Amino acid sequence: MTGWLHSWRAAVRIARRDAWRSKGRSFLVLAMIALPILGVSAADVTLRTSKPSAAEQATRLMGAADARVSDPEYGGVAVQQSPSGDMSTPADKKYDDQPPPEGRTDLRKALPAGATLLEDSTGSGKLRTAHGLLHTNIRELKAADPLAKGILTPLDGRFPERPDEVSASARFLEESGLRIGDTLTARGLDREYRITGSYEVPDDLKSVQVNALPGAFLEPLRKALDGTGAATPHISTAHLLRLPADSGRGFTWNMVKEANAKGAVVVGRAVLLDPPPDSDVPLFQREGYGSFRLSPGADRELLIATVTVVSLAMLEICLLAGPAFAVGARRSRRQLGLVGANGGDRRHIRSIVLAGGLVIGVAAAVVGTVLGLVLAFVLQPWLEELFGARFGAFDVRPLELLAIAAVAVLTGLLAAIVPAVTASRETVLASLTGRRGVRRSNRVLPLVGLGATLLGASIALYGSLVSEHFVLVAGGSALAELGIVAMTPALVGLFGRVGRLLPLSPRLALRDSVRNRGRTAPAVAAVLAAVAGTVAVATYATSDDAQRRAEYVSQLPHGAVSTLLTEDGGRDVPAVREAVQRHLPIELRADVARIAIGRPGCAPYSSEAGCGRTELIVPPANECPLWVETEEGEDPASRFSPEQRRKLADDWRCQHGDDGYVPTDDGLLVADATLLKVLGVDDPGAEKALAEGRVVSLRKRHVDANGALSLRVIPDAKAAEEAYEAKKPVPGTVKTLPAYQVRDGIRSYGVAGVLTPAAAEAAGLTTAPMGSYYTTDQPPTSEQRQRLDADLAKLGGDVVLQVEAGYESENSITLLALTVFAGLITIGAAGIATGLAQADAEADLKTLAAVGAPPRVRRTLSGLQCGVVAVMGVVLGTVAGLLPALGLRLTERRERLRWFEENRDAGYATTADLPHVPIVIPWETFGVLLVAVPLGAALLAALLTRSRAAVARRAAT
Repeated sequence: MTGWLHSWRAAVRIARRDAWRSKGRSFLVLAMIALPILGVSAADVTLRTSKPSAAEQATRLMGAADARVSDPEYGGVAVQQSPSGDMSTPADKKYDDQPPPEGRTDLRKALPAGATLLEDSTGSGKLRTAHGLLHTNIRELKAADPLAKGILTPLDGRFPERPDEVSASARFLEESGLRIGDTLTARGLDREYRITGSYEVPDDLKSVQVNALPGAFLEPLRKALDGTGAATPHISTAHLLRLPADSGRGFTWNMVKEANAKGAVVVGRAVLLDPPPDSDVPLFQREGYGSFRLSPGADRELLIATVTVVSLAMLEICLLAGPAFAVGARRSRRQLGLVGANGGDRRHIRSIVLAGGLVIGVAAAVVGTVLGLVLAFVLQPWLEELFGARFGAFDVRPLELLAIAAVAVLTGLLAAIVPAVTASRETVLASLTGRRGVRRSNRVLPLVGLGATLLGASIALYGSLVSEHFVLVAGGSALAELGIVAMTPALVGLFGRVGRLLPLSPRLALRDSVRNRGRTAPAVAAVLAAVAGTVAVATYATSDDAQRRAEYVSQLPHGAVSTLLTEDGGRDVPAVREAVQRHLPIELRADVARIAIGRPGCAPYSSEAGCGRTELIVPPANECPLWVETEEGEDPASRFSPEQRRKLADDWRCQHGDDGYVPTDDGLLVADATLLKVLGVDDPGAEKALAEGRVVSLRKRHVDANGALSLRVIPDAKAAEEAYEAKKPVPGTVKTLPAYQVRDGIRSYGVAGVLTPAAAEAAGLTTAPMGSYYTTDQPPTSEQRQRLDADLAKLGGDVVLQVEAGYESENSITLLALTVFAGLITIGAAGIATGLAQADAEADLKTLAAVGAPPRVRRTLSGLQCGVVAVMGVVLGTVAGLLPALGLRLTERRERLRWFEENRDAGYATTADLPHVPIVIPWETFGVLLVAVPLGAALLAALLTRSRAAVARRAAT
């Protein structure tokens, strides 16, 4: 045992001295291992830091209070809630089928005696800014109170101390153009407030918000707007609660349940810090709530993604470290030969090479971990702004970082095993002379690699499509990547066949790389590993963004604007149109009106005396059987078997209409053919039908087999509601109008049909102007909208303004950041790997110097050799990185499809709910990698190649 220990001590000492003697090569080897360790440790610390602890979450929610108490607005009936308070429902199950009573909960009766309360109310309103009007969240909270400390973070100035003062979020000041010291007012409120400071909301840095003292803003605004026709703010009030000092353990779960029995929802600090078991949460025992909370499919998707990413990250570390020690061992051949010449056996040589792996591994672990901590700390402010929320305290988990560092050390040892065995097998003469001898390519290894690639791909696809064992996805992807690595020498040879098509210099570089596969293949494998990670991240993120884009439901065609007003019979519609065209880049305008029954001032859905309404009748043949209620009041879907429900899910009658909002009773608009152009109705027969006096129907279910549309005119809306409740026939007359049904696939955007003013007059229908639809040259800016809101506010009416800017990707910035970050790591790995390969090819550069080649030639050859290695690594890495991303997307598709099928068989989902989980290949990212990585590696190698190289003396033969 003592001899073994002394032998290893000597080996470590020799390895340390050799590493110190060859600082350049040691630095490259260290950098190769430290680079992924840096990334993994930085990601670990960032992930832990980005999730605030339970104590930090409690502080952001309730400050220094013991609990946050709110009214769920269930009329004071007993409730059940989740421990975090994000879900609540009336405890009595009878309210599952009927609305709870109206009214508010008396929170003070639900709270312990002697508790200290601080009111926290929220609402919204339109505030006047330097540009016009800006819809703003209004929060009434005495933020300077010690009980509220931590909810809002002050940035500059101070929180309000008087009723005529407010502070504003940094985002509000940015959007509004106002500054501290300015005054602001609200639409409809004749009162000024001075801005005394700025702050941020830790959980929402993008919040457009102002803060005032309790009772100073929202209630005066509500009273000012009440009766004016403008929308009044909905005020939600909660209370921060502090228990008496002698209360003991804080607001416990039992106290929460007692407050629930009195109609209050409570989030307790003690409950957040120590949540109760699910078995003690009544809400989770109710059917549907437990499964909704747990979301096993989503949890499994997250687990699969985590395991896959971690597995591939560890594999990448091993592949990056392998070429480093292979080159290091070859550069130390003469020293190892001297050990053998002085009596050292193969065991000693293996120990020295392995000790080199240990020394570099330990150094890389320390350097990578420390730099990872620094990187996470430096990037934290930028990442917080990117994701729109402040992270928690800088969270360093020593055990996790120690495990990552241990992986670096273990990786160093494992990566040194093959070079150690290879070095120990060389003869002393070959080591001293530097001769490599004649090397033949291994014919078995490529076959083994091909088999591993096919087997790994099959396992990954099986795990994503069939099996429930998520480890198969990660294991299969890793096995396939290892298979590609094993085939790398043979694939490098195949790349050599392209040389005949290249100019002289790149052809020489390619042939040299193919001829020296021993140094080229490890470098290619290292680049492959780095690129595979980049490709996997980019493919998954791009596919997820495409899914979100497909799920987005636009309210209007892209770039379109609508302004609709239903008050006072459309009296202010001309002024609204003039304001829109003055402030927005309008291209085309389509004026619309609505059918008005009763008094001219009656609004849609009104039940006031003298007001009527209209409704479109669905022909019995067009009704979906799954929706037809029975007299017994049972669930209509329960009358059908699962097989019948599946068939009905595909029936066009049971498809949900596209989302959209038109403030009319029936969705009918009175307009000319211009509206069809604005809505993008691309049907040649539609405009002709309008000219012929027919109704253009945008919803298939309203047109009967005879091509007619039935409209019920109800003169008394209140009487109709009473008839509905009594399940009696609705009073009114039915008008049958000739209709034209547009072709399938055309969006309606909430519009059920269009008829001309002449057709409405011919049918005996009165109309009232309602507004206009517009197309724009370009999407309106925030400043233009604020100016428009300011002009519309002068009219005093409640104008429904919609601007369709299209889907705004939440992942675009994140995807860009991930791609750039991964690309930098890839370029760094490529540069280091090819630099090591060039260190191994130093003899060739010296030969060029000996025959008189100028420095430019040596730099060009060196750069092209690195570029060739990088190109091969990028191509192979792209293929290897696609597999894990495809596996993850296929797994998500299966999980979502399973959820859809369960709901479809239960009668709750139709074909319109079929999940769309696309797989999108990011060709742009591939193109950038294919150009940027080789170009960066080539330039880096050319710049680092020394201009003057000493001519080496040949060893005596």
